[in-house]
Amino acid sequence: MADTRPYTGAELTNSNALYRQLVQKITDYAIYMLDPMGVILSWNEGAQAFKGYRSDEIVGQHFSRFYTPEEREAQLPMKGLSAARQHGRHEAEGWRLRKDGSAFWASVVIDPILEQGQLIGFAKITRDITQKRAQQQEILKARDAAERQSRELSGLYAFLHTVIHNIPTRVLVEDKADGRILLCNHDLQTHQTGPRTLLAHLATDALLMRIKSELSHFSEAPSREIRLKLETPEGTCHLKCLTLEITDNGEATGQRLYLIDDVTKEHTAQATIRHMAHHDALTNLPNRLLFGERTQALLKAPDGGIGRVGMLLLDMDNFKTINDVLGHHVGDELLCQLAARLRQHLHHGETLARIGGDEFALLVPEVHSDIALSDLAYTLATSARAPFQLSEHRVQTGISLGGVRVSQEIDSFEQLMRCADLALYESKRQGKGRYTTFRPELAQLARERLDLENDLRSALAQKELFLLYQPIYDISGTHPTGFEALMRWRHPVRGVVSPLEFIPIAENSGVILEIGAWALVEACHEASRWPSDQRISVNLSPAQFGRQALVDEVAHALEVTGLLPARLELEITESTLLDASQRNIDILHQLKRLGVRIVLDDFGTGYSSLHYLRAFPFDRLKIDQSFVREMCDSREALAIVRAVTSMGKSLDMEVTAEGVEHPEQMALLRNEGCSHLQGFLLGRPGCAQDIPGLTVIKPTAQT
Repeated sequence: MADTRPYTGAELTNSNALYRQLVQKITDYAIYMLDPMGVILSWNEGAQAFKGYRSDEIVGQHFSRFYTPEEREAQLPMKGLSAARQHGRHEAEGWRLRKDGSAFWASVVIDPILEQGQLIGFAKITRDITQKRAQQQEILKARDAAERQSRELSGLYAFLHTVIHNIPTRVLVEDKADGRILLCNHDLQTHQTGPRTLLAHLATDALLMRIKSELSHFSEAPSREIRLKLETPEGTCHLKCLTLEITDNGEATGQRLYLIDDVTKEHTAQATIRHMAHHDALTNLPNRLLFGERTQALLKAPDGGIGRVGMLLLDMDNFKTINDVLGHHVGDELLCQLAARLRQHLHHGETLARIGGDEFALLVPEVHSDIALSDLAYTLATSARAPFQLSEHRVQTGISLGGVRVSQEIDSFEQLMRCADLALYESKRQGKGRYTTFRPELAQLARERLDLENDLRSALAQKELFLLYQPIYDISGTHPTGFEALMRWRHPVRGVVSPLEFIPIAENSGVILEIGAWALVEACHEASRWPSDQRISVNLSPAQFGRQALVDEVAHALEVTGLLPARLELEITESTLLDASQRNIDILHQLKRLGVRIVLDDFGTGYSSLHYLRAFPFDRLKIDQSFVREMCDSREALAIVRAVTSMGKSLDMEVTAEGVEHPEQMALLRNEGCSHLQGFLLGRPGCAQDIPGLTVIKPTAQT
């Protein structure tokens, strides 16, 4: 039975002493008492062990010294006491400071001490739980990491699921043991969420069967790649299939992954690229690269193609003029029509190629004689002479050709091209519209032309070039009104070289710019010594007219020679003008402002003569000698002469007829109203000092 009698005073005293001794000796907890204001009244061994203060050092101090400065500034210690007073107990955790300034994580309990309802102090119990907190933090971190990993894996799974089921690649996973399909992202029997391609129209079972059939031809390997061509209801499908053996930590799982891509578009694009690399974009004919490959393939035959493989090079006559005068779109249309027309005559495996500009090449795999190659060339030339209807223009032109057959000496693609090109050059040199078979002497002629070009480059410095002057008469044929300057070359070895031979070389090499500028000054200088009623005509080449510096060169020639501008005539052919572009018209007006006269030479041989006359007021028209030569026998030629002279009168332009060689021609031209005459009948080209009564020394305003 419990003892319920009250304690005596002595018993209470002994009991309090026992409790104080018990509390004092506890070392696992810091237990101390505070007065109502927070001043420390007692201190046990546990407090000394936790916080490093002896009892005599800390009793009487305020307990807030165990808090950080920030916590003291925030009144956190007193807030804890206030909470304990209000709620009967206050529990908290936080960092506390030891005597040496180190911190530990503390669990704190503050209980108010009351006597007869009055607060007489606080009992505070503190425990160092730094290690426990660290363990808890690690547990929390591990938990957070696990949750985060779980979320990441879940997100990764969702991501992979979305990717796999929406990419165009078909992904299959097969169990190799029983052939079961463990994963399939696209199938005709399932809902298709990804992009629809030709691949999507292929059933999985049939596709896998075809892939395995192809794989059976390859040895086993962890990774293999094959390409398939399949026919689907939507068209031909090209597939690329990569197979991978699935492993886990290096161990085979018995599963195989198939990655199948529809590469139809890539295959088509590559085929298009290959076609573009080997074909001309305008005509769709093979280009020079493919032409060379096919030629070399024929040359690799056991017999090397000797005596049976032939090659033709051909280009269109006057194409540059047609292209520039009528427009590039018309020129392109003409090239396409010519290509189509030539293809109609090819039936035996020939390769027709466009190798640049208006130049075509024809590879003939079986031609056993030069005559047979010549017959084919003339067939093509005849076909090309028929008129072409180009939009609103009707154009009649032709082609020049050069041919060669493979021989012991000519057995490579480069040699064939070079020899055919030499033959083509000879055809054009002889007057275009022709065919020439290569012969060895053409190579010698080419070397001679090269030598001639080299000699021409130094001819001006060596003073081998000179000018002759052909008179231009009024219609009476008795009074010369001026002279045309004609360039000649006296070669130290070859003698006098025809301008028909060296002028084209000068124009092709660019030397014409230098010798043309020299001829302009030389002619003006000579004319400055003539009577004031005599004009000098100087021909301009297309290369000269194509430069803006031409205006400055003409101004310089007038300045240094003192020739009056009105006495200088600049002769420009229709082929020189090319087209009535604003730039060309501007140059003509600039020359006109210098005071010189502009003559349109070879009138009637171009393609837009009337357009020129509308665009610029020429001072003189020169009727081409081809019309003058035939006017007595050809009604058509006479009609052209009559039209030109009539047009000249209407436009207030002088009209000169070139190539007058017979009195009958002169009489007809006089009747038709031609204003001036030029030709052998009236006078051949000669040196200025040999023309009677012409060379007169006169004072000039030379600078």
